[in-house]
Amino acid sequence: MKDLSRWGYFLFILFILVAPLGMDPRWMAIGTTFLVFSVVALSEDIVLGKGGMFNMGHAMFFGLGAYTTAILNVEFGMPVLYTLPLAILIPAFFGIILAGPIVHLRGDYLLVTTIGFNIVFVQAVQNNLFDLTGGPNGIFGIDVPRVFGFAFMSQTSIYYLALGVLLLTLFIMRNLENSKAGRALHYLREDHIAAQSIGINARLYRVFAFSLGAGIAGLAGAVYAIQFSAVSPEGFDFIQSVLFFSIVIVGGSSIPGVLLGVFVMFVLPEIFREFATWRYFVFGIAMILTMILRPRGIWPAKFGRIPDYIKG
Repeated sequence: MKDLSRWGYFLFILFILVAPLGMDPRWMAIGTTFLVFSVVALSEDIVLGKGGMFNMGHAMFFGLGAYTTAILNVEFGMPVLYTLPLAILIPAFFGIILAGPIVHLRGDYLLVTTIGFNIVFVQAVQNNLFDLTGGPNGIFGIDVPRVFGFAFMSQTSIYYLALGVLLLTLFIMRNLENSKAGRALHYLREDHIAAQSIGINARLYRVFAFSLGAGIAGLAGAVYAIQFSAVSPEGFDFIQSVLFFSIVIVGGSSIPGVLLGVFVMFVLPEIFREFATWRYFVFGIAMILTMILRPRGIWPAKFGRIPDYIKG
């Protein structure tokens, strides 16, 4: 089974590497969106699936990364590629600041708090915070990445930038599973009282999970801003957080499950474009059926599970 899993990852990576060779610009854009949203959903999985914390405000960190790149590039003239480290660090910093006081909360209490954070973020950017966020219209005119003066303007170059971010995320997640922090999160998710009794610092590792997930989501937000050369508040609202949250639950908190959920939610509607407006309805039915027929998700993680208090 382990060899089969490795072959599955190899074939998936090979496919997304060569896929642009036969894509037109429209499908290249859809492919890039799939890669970006996969990164965000996987970063949500670090908090929800691996850490067992009810986070329904993850789009805020996605938006922080996007607005960081947009503001630094458009308002301060910083080259796009130079904004990427800050698009990671600023959401990660906010992940630490916001998670510190709330990681002891469980279930509905943490859920409501993270929803509140997301709403505050959207309201702040809509009201043109510090005269930098552009209000409801957002920020336009984000530059393309440039290396030694050469501009990467094609959809293909942006696709491979997003692909590089996804591969980096997969590398981090695969290593997280076998790391000290990953094992600590696993024990805390399964039984936090028992985990604390053997000396695991619950607050430290939960804040770490929030910060890591926020930083990765921020990097995805920066690529999202580069892809569309613009950002606006509606791209990071509460509904987006619900979608990422649902993808992790339905997918089963596994990498294949999360990728499958992103495909169903964001790519399949483009294939059947005439039914695109029905995607929320279809995904809602899929969630109900999955929770009834496969309560651990479509493709449950090999080790551990999403805690029962999350499932209800």
